Amino acid sequence: MRRPLTALISFAQRLAAGELVLSTEGVLLLASLFFALFCNGLFLSGTLAGYDLAQPGTWLLGGSLLVGLVAIHFVLLGVVATRWTTKPLLALLFVVTAFAVHFMTRYKVYLDTAMLRNVLATDVREARDLMTWSLIPQLLLYAVLPIWLLSRVRLRQRPFGRALLVRAGSLLLALLVAGGAVFVNFQDLASLMRNNRELRFLVTPANYLYSLSQVARSQAKEVNRVREPVGADAVPGTGWGGRQKPVVMVMVLGETARAANWGLSGYARQTTPELAAEAGIINFADVTSCGTDTETSLPCIFSPWGRRAYDETRIRNSESVLDVVARAGFRVVWVDNQSGCKGVCNGVESLRPDPALSPAHCAGSECFDGALVDTLKQVVSETPGNLLIVLHQMGNHGPAYFKRYPDEFKQFTPACEDPDLPKCSNESIVNAYDNAIRYTDHVVASLVRTLRAHEAHDSALLYVSDHGESLGEKGLFLHGVPYKIAPDVQTKVPMVMWFSSGFPASFALDQGCIAQVAATPLSHDHLFHSLLGLLDVKTSAYTPEMDFSAKCRRP
Repeated sequence: MRRPLTALISFAQRLAAGELVLSTEGVLLLASLFFALFCNGLFLSGTLAGYDLAQPGTWLLGGSLLVGLVAIHFVLLGVVATRWTTKPLLALLFVVTAFAVHFMTRYKVYLDTAMLRNVLATDVREARDLMTWSLIPQLLLYAVLPIWLLSRVRLRQRPFGRALLVRAGSLLLALLVAGGAVFVNFQDLASLMRNNRELRFLVTPANYLYSLSQVARSQAKEVNRVREPVGADAVPGTGWGGRQKPVVMVMVLGETARAANWGLSGYARQTTPELAAEAGIINFADVTSCGTDTETSLPCIFSPWGRRAYDETRIRNSESVLDVVARAGFRVVWVDNQSGCKGVCNGVESLRPDPALSPAHCAGSECFDGALVDTLKQVVSETPGNLLIVLHQMGNHGPAYFKRYPDEFKQFTPACEDPDLPKCSNESIVNAYDNAIRYTDHVVASLVRTLRAHEAHDSALLYVSDHGESLGEKGLFLHGVPYKIAPDVQTKVPMVMWFSSGFPASFALDQGCIAQVAATPLSHDHLFHSLLGLLDVKTSAYTPEMDFSAKCRRP
């Protein structure tokens, strides 16, 4: 017992004094061991869920997983690290991994490709809300301490030929160890990966390294690629010949609103009182999103393929329904009060709310969604012809729900006013979230009232959220869970429509029929084709079966 203890004390003393000399492979092995033991709690708990910890087989499986994690990360590091790059590379990984572990454990997020896209697209306003005090201990333990220890180690020098042989041998050994770990529990691991493939996005830091490489590869392909035309043959339908008034179609893209908390859809609280009081509001009670994050849902909503024929590469590299409608003679305007259109609005007119136009709704460069009402008034007043305007809300973007509404909409109390959601009670989180829904209700109802006042136009409004949100159910917060295992609260979204008095007659539309269709299951997949149908745009890209208004139009 004394010898190991004496050796450990000597090791620590030499490390503290900066006299410890290790091979590059030794440092990489220690780093891999650190990642496996301290950064993969979610992965290990997820893989061992349902196993009896009292059984030896469970411990064997857990041990095999740990050995495999060490070997995999050693191989990933070993193929790129040299004696000159090992320290800066590991220092960077320690910092990024500290952030990754914090957000994964705090909010139970999966670092897949879609989540990495969202991370890279996050603006300063969104990032600031995520920087909470609970991040400090994580950075100290997972970044500062390992980097300090790394700085105390000196790397052993070897002749190039010998260093190459040692590296090749160590990588081969690591691969054999990984293979052995898999072989020992092959049936369990094969079943696990077959039925729970999403668990691989909890392996840290391999998860974000893989996802980042996928995003980089995708973006590299997009740099000089010309977007694939969609609906190049788009023209106004025959019904446009006798129309007397110009048309205004407003599409409001909600953010992070879930159907479970939508008053019009039967929520116990009336979070949508203003819309409930407006005449002619049609509520769609069962709508499923295309994704669980904005980066996935937005391009998907405006594409002709949607989730049913999902092809991310094709969707991102093709034109959207905005381009199709523009070809039919509409002025198309995208107004963004969020972190961008995710490529959807490329090639069409784009605006942001003007703080000078909406001083009551804006502070500095940040505006509440009420500023979208002022923007709509301005755009409509300066557009003599047909208009399609998309208003992209800040909505219920978390975790700082309390920042999404003015003080006068703080109806449900106590409301969580800390973006570090696990620190708040579930009741206060739901209260803050519902207050933000209540404000969205006010904004959408105000847009309806604005359109109703413009009698010179035939107007329609469609509101739909991009995805839902988890508010602590099953330990999950925020959104972005891989679609196959996402809970309904992240995929079921609210949607409403409103028509001016002249719009249904102008487009031979049976509004009562639309209300009946609204009671049936629909999804984001229907929106591309339904917009074209509602606006009577003829194109070969249109699929009548996916237009929820198709059977509600008179010949």
